[in-house]
Amino acid sequence: MSLGVAVFLVMAIVIVLSAWGVVVARNPVRSALSLVINFFTLALLYFGMHFDLLGISQILVYTGLIMMLFLFCILLLNLGAPDTLFEPSLFKRSIAWFTGGVLVLAVASQVIGPLAVADAGPSAPQGFGEAGSVGKALFTGWVYAFEIASVLLLVGIVGSILLAKRRD
Repeated sequence: MSLGVAVFLVMAIVIVLSAWGVVVARNPVRSALSLVINFFTLALLYFGMHFDLLGISQILVYTGLIMMLFLFCILLLNLGAPDTLFEPSLFKRSIAWFTGGVLVLAVASQVIGPLAVADAGPSAPQGFGEAGSVGKALFTGWVYAFEIASVLLLVGIVGSILLAKRRD
């Protein structure tokens, strides 16, 4: 196993464990911090594959903006750990853990098995994923979709401002 494959597997394990932490954490702030770890590790994975624009976008947009919005909403709503109405029985918990373990093993065998025997696919062409090539593709062939997305974002911003002013 080469160093690149080992680093990829370590990052993949961190991504899976942090995503698991998002789902399992009872405290919303801890869940959000697990999501930040997930986003940063995913950005490192992008940098390792030489998709620098995608990695920087991952850090700026998702980790910076979206997580700031999530944490702001969590702190604004003052969410704490949820009150447990009932405690599932030992049988239900053991069935859930067994089913989850079987699912993880099934997915891991399908992902890691081909990686062990298969050679790496063709690499991306020169300049793929760079800011210039993405901008050229975005503003030539996809300009209408880009403008529609920008109008939808503007409508969302105006709607959120109107909803916030209506409460005052």
